[in-house]
Amino acid sequence: METPTAQTLVLDVPDWPGHLPGQHLDVRLTAPDGYQAARSYSMAGPADGSRIELTVQRVADGEVSPYLLDTWAPGDPVEVRGPVGGWFVWRPEETAPVLLVGGGSGVVPLMAMVRARRAAGSRVPFRLLYSVRTPADVIYADELRRRTRDDFGLDVAYVYTREAPVGWRGEPHRVGLADVNSHGWPPDLEPLCYVCGPTGFVETVADLLVGLRHQPRRVKTERFGPTG
Repeated sequence: METPTAQTLVLDVPDWPGHLPGQHLDVRLTAPDGYQAARSYSMAGPADGSRIELTVQRVADGEVSPYLLDTWAPGDPVEVRGPVGGWFVWRPEETAPVLLVGGGSGVVPLMAMVRARRAAGSRVPFRLLYSVRTPADVIYADELRRRTRDDFGLDVAYVYTREAPVGWRGEPHRVGLADVNSHGWPPDLEPLCYVCGPTGFVETVADLLVGLRHQPRRVKTERFGPTG
């Protein structure tokens, strides 16, 4: 369990070809009567043989996430297709500084990049700006605290939109220009910027970055929303 509503699942996928941090896969479930439902989930870690980690956020009245978190058990079958995507990825050979901006469960593919950086022994400086409703909603909270302490060149900052922890400076608010300007990189350093979260969040942050004169081609976005 990562939070009261998010859980990390580990899949063993024979002959998995590997993936890059930031990619996702499609998960398909089939009911006994033949009914099928599929959803896309970002992978939470770098390639690790046949092992894949997915962090699933429960969607109220959802069709797939409640099943994965409440019913699906070790040994149960599931179909996956992937890896999918080649734009929203970070490669360990990159040398530019990196800004990661995540909203809610949008931190999942960004965490894959953080973990891949450590696994590759990269010294590229990373900054993560993470927007969540409350402290209880921080996914990977313990690991992020540990990595902030132990991973040289990794800085993590939080924005709380509903309730802030005791001692946090400022009032709860949505990510704004001051947050992106304070916790991001100067545009003249030509950082790679990765933004992931709900559609409105992603559009707002991407516009802020471009307004701060970051090159649009270096602002990579991944968005999600409820299935219609």
